[in-house]
Amino acid sequence: MSGQEPPSWQGCPIVQAQSEDPSSPSTTPHGGVVTSVTHAADTPATSGAGRSARILVYLPSWLGDTIMATPTLRLLRSACPRSVIIALGRPGMDDLLAGSDCVDDVIIGDGRSLMGPAKLASRLKPMRLDAALLLPNSFASAMTVRLAGVPRRVGYDRDGRGLLLTESLTAPRRAQPQWASAGWMPISAVDYYLRGGRALLALLRREGFAIADLPAGWDVEGVYSAPAMELPLTDAQDRHAIQVLQAGGIAPGQRFALLNPGGNNPDKRWPVERFAGVAHHLISVHGLSVAINGAPSESELVSLIRTSIALNHPDDESRVACLSELGGTIGSLKGIVRRAALMVTNDTGPRHMAAAFGTPCVTLFGPTDPRWTTLPDAGSGREAVLVADPTLPPSEVADDHPQRCRIDAISTQTVIEAVERVLRGR
Repeated sequence: MSGQEPPSWQGCPIVQAQSEDPSSPSTTPHGGVVTSVTHAADTPATSGAGRSARILVYLPSWLGDTIMATPTLRLLRSACPRSVIIALGRPGMDDLLAGSDCVDDVIIGDGRSLMGPAKLASRLKPMRLDAALLLPNSFASAMTVRLAGVPRRVGYDRDGRGLLLTESLTAPRRAQPQWASAGWMPISAVDYYLRGGRALLALLRREGFAIADLPAGWDVEGVYSAPAMELPLTDAQDRHAIQVLQAGGIAPGQRFALLNPGGNNPDKRWPVERFAGVAHHLISVHGLSVAINGAPSESELVSLIRTSIALNHPDDESRVACLSELGGTIGSLKGIVRRAALMVTNDTGPRHMAAAFGTPCVTLFGPTDPRWTTLPDAGSGREAVLVADPTLPPSEVADDHPQRCRIDAISTQTVIEAVERVLRGR
């Protein structure tokens, strides 16, 4: 729900799973299927009677970061099965999380403008929220929930917003001699968000709210076994994915690789002609079709790769589909990623989709440090992480060396070799 009307769950303490058809199965991490949803009557025992909380989770700004926040959403839902959990995010996050039982509602809004926090706060205030977890580090997110009158506000003390929080967390910083330079420590966003979620649960427990017992290890920092990253996929989204692929000439059951050449920061984009070279390898050696993904704003980039393929290998052109031309959505992209035999991508949102669905992936990093986005299943063999400068000492952070760690330092041959390793592991 994204309108101004009061939410339908107001006054109802029972969690309602969000789904197009409650009888339809939902996908879980790595392509598994949920055949049942935990409802209030089936919930685990809580530590103390307590009352149910109304919780707001202010989602990160970017798609990939929100996917890395799904372990935190699962943590909160598992600990607060009777609570109402509302997510607040930018456009597209409702499509991303559609079908998830982790949240009861997804509200769409953007607080970045001058009056943005006040406008969002006016929508939140009638919800009588008990607590808010702020996953972005922005001042605007803290101002929004403060103006909304949310009494418990948990987040990291960054961007000058400490006084707006009731529970401040300290983000870890680099210190010499372990680190060559000062700044924020490059830790995984998955851990970063989980730490905030655990702080919120500790606060709610202290104040008498009902908190369920968690599986072993879930309340311990740095534990990757659970909860995992996850994404739901509704039946409608899956049908749309099939339609998009068919419009691009890829039939159901046909094996294909997905190239993801875009990214919000142009410096993180691997060169067009090299993506084209990898596409030729996938087509000629493995017999795969190739789907090139891109947002509408990246349609020119996608078209350039197709043109490069057509000029250098004309026979390959009929095996290439440009998804940016086929009317796809974030929801349909989930279904496409889940079906792909392989993804080759820059460090951007679809990479995290691949991780959530267990799709084999080759990810190229430069000039950002991969430690910011270390994923829970790192080392599983499903993903090959390629960095621009493998010789960079661990005490250095790639972001501090934009020239040394330029993404075009990664050669086409290096990516092809990684593709072979990952496909063999499949």
